[in-house]
Amino acid sequence: MDGRASAPAAGTVINALATGRGSAFAIDRETTATVELSSNGDVTGTIAGVPDADTRLIERCVELVVEQYGDGQGGWVETESEVPMAAGLKSSSTAANATVLATCDALGVTVGESGALSYENAARLGVRAARDVGVTVTGAFDDASASMLGGVTVTDNTTDELLARGTADWDVLVWTPDERAFSADADVARCERVAPVVEVATEQALAGTYERAMTVNGLAFCAALDFPTAPAMAALEHVAGVSLSGTGPSYVAVGERDRLTKVQEAWSEYDGDTWLTTSRTDGARTE
Repeated sequence: MDGRASAPAAGTVINALATGRGSAFAIDRETTATVELSSNGDVTGTIAGVPDADTRLIERCVELVVEQYGDGQGGWVETESEVPMAAGLKSSSTAANATVLATCDALGVTVGESGALSYENAARLGVRAARDVGVTVTGAFDDASASMLGGVTVTDNTTDELLARGTADWDVLVWTPDERAFSADADVARCERVAPVVEVATEQALAGTYERAMTVNGLAFCAALDFPTAPAMAALEHVAGVSLSGTGPSYVAVGERDRLTKVQEAWSEYDGDTWLTTSRTDGARTE
């Protein structure tokens, strides 16, 4: 009983830590999960290339799918990823989505509009697993839904409700510094202080003005989380949309490629990894 699935990473439009409502968009880097189920026993997990990584999230994803659709199976799950961990690019949501779909694949559970499980509810299973193991503050349904469904999503993370979904055909520039920042460690009280500003940005996202929304969000959360605004200001000379992604440390900028190459020149002066990719209108898939 084997299964395999992939899910794309995502960047932030609105960080949900301030108000409970968030927004994210899928980007073209992936995490792949491979699941092998046995008749019984525990679930064990590994993350390729990171032997000491915390595997509780992917193990819990397998357990929840088995609880709902299986018959007490145990097994093994491995994820391999193009998405840097703890960088604000939704590595946890991406891994959870891929693992949920791979487990469904192993069990022969169809996912989709006419399947036993909708893609939205598949994302909610991963969100539940993330809450169960404590790797998220908000539940991150915004991140999970963008990765699972593709495009841009706006959600209420307090109720795991999808408020809006749109498409965006962007080139995307990402700068990831060498340091890492774990979402569960974010100072929620400081984030809540920028709620009035983020509410304005959220209304812009709901209206489809994503670039403006992410820029307002990014500047607000740089202040709340004590990240520099210089990368955002360098980007705004050339593009309309730039944000701190998640709780950092990565920054994402969106726009036309020729304009983003100018931003890349500026960001390449910083330590870390700067790379160009694109947004994704398709989401997670079984392989």
